[in-house]
Amino acid sequence: MREKAAWSMNGFLGILIIAILLAATVFSVFEGQIIIAAICLIVAITLGTGITLVQPNQSVVVIFLGKYMGSIRQEGIVITIPFTIRRTISLRVRNFNSNRLKVNDVNGNPIEIAAVIVFKVVDSAKAVFDVDRYEQFVEIQSETAIRAVATKYPYDTFENEELTLRGNAEEVSQELKQQVQDRLKVAGVDIIEARLTHLAYSTEIAQAMLQRQQASAIIAARKKIVEGAVSMVQDAIQRMEKEEVLELDDERRVAMVNNLLVAIVSDHGAQPVINTGSLYQ
Repeated sequence: MREKAAWSMNGFLGILIIAILLAATVFSVFEGQIIIAAICLIVAITLGTGITLVQPNQSVVVIFLGKYMGSIRQEGIVITIPFTIRRTISLRVRNFNSNRLKVNDVNGNPIEIAAVIVFKVVDSAKAVFDVDRYEQFVEIQSETAIRAVATKYPYDTFENEELTLRGNAEEVSQELKQQVQDRLKVAGVDIIEARLTHLAYSTEIAQAMLQRQQASAIIAARKKIVEGAVSMVQDAIQRMEKEEVLELDDERRVAMVNNLLVAIVSDHGAQPVINTGSLYQ
């Protein structure tokens, strides 16, 4: 089912014709021409049943004896096919704010997630005939897409090796938009934007996951510090040997590396220990 234009005519012209027919009916009655008066009255009533008011950014779906005759998007007063059922569909941009859903991420951690879906109807025929209650269909399919995206990615990591729900909001939003669009194209709905509005661990594990995050952050930070410290010590030893500042054998080099690493990696200011003797005494 695809949207098509229904037959219609200018409403003001149609009202003028109806007024003329009613005047002709009254004139014919006074002249005693009952048959002509009856014909004029029937035609006026028939045209009158087709009067339709279309608001801006609305589409009127015209149905005649169970058959789809087309849609009217021309705003204002129009006259369409008489004796038809007409359903009004809004073409305005609308928001759907999902409830907070409790799902498991790809690692099995329970999280709470919610999103806002910005959409509009672009095909009124599909919205009316291809799905039942398209607004409810949008809500259910949007929440289904949110669940699908939430179970595809982890909540967060500290390695920056994969997409996460918290760290890659733009990519996740694009994935969510595509997921929702694929589900709603059957209803003639176009998705303009999809964004996460709430993302958090479930309350029952929030404290434990916070401690886990803090531990993971400390480990990741320590790893970076150690990598940087090793690089700095290597540069320092190589520079001293190159400039012949010191001549270090293996044992003195080990002691120098140990002291430099302690000074760099330590959380607090390192206290130097001055050896007044020799390593060999």
